[in-house]
Amino acid sequence: MDLFETAYTQKAMRRLHPDDVADDDLWKILETATMAPNGGNRQPWNFVVIRDAEKKRKIGEWYLEAWNKTYGPAREAMLNDANMAKTFHSADYLANHLAEVPVLILATIKKDMVAIGPTLGASIYPAVQNLMLAARALGLGTTLTTLHKLHEADVKQLLGIPEDVETMALIPLGRPKGKFGKPARLPVEKIVYWDNWHSNRER
Repeated sequence: MDLFETAYTQKAMRRLHPDDVADDDLWKILETATMAPNGGNRQPWNFVVIRDAEKKRKIGEWYLEAWNKTYGPAREAMLNDANMAKTFHSADYLANHLAEVPVLILATIKKDMVAIGPTLGASIYPAVQNLMLAARALGLGTTLTTLHKLHEADVKQLLGIPEDVETMALIPLGRPKGKFGKPARLPVEKIVYWDNWHSNRER
């Protein structure tokens, strides 16, 4: 796919079919993730691919608990907000069906390999975005989630992840039930300033 078409239609896909993802596609997606720029070319990342049904079930339980704890109290208010209701419904669906997703990919970072700097995620999130763009180019859906962090110690123990490695994102991956398309976004002219805050300009 053309890069701009891929980027412009890369919506968060939270409703995914349960049928498996081909190994060739997975390897291509993961290799694309490793092509991302990173501090000092230290490549501090690892990716854990989770297909095992029992492990997905446990992670799904923890994720749902974290979802209910974090967003449950705001459920009524979010459903009454026309701008938020659709997103809330899709996120709620994912929270209740995470274990059915064919592939979960956990992006991790080795703390002692991070280049000098205060921001731990600076070298992993470009790789995550590469991963998600590659999935989109192959017709597969993804979304970036972090609610597993509320059970990070449990997730690390389940997957045998060492103590000096931090989990940074959990990416569900599969064939989407919905259609790709350009997401609703504010006009770029409204959110870009030129040389000074609030200094907008037209194209």
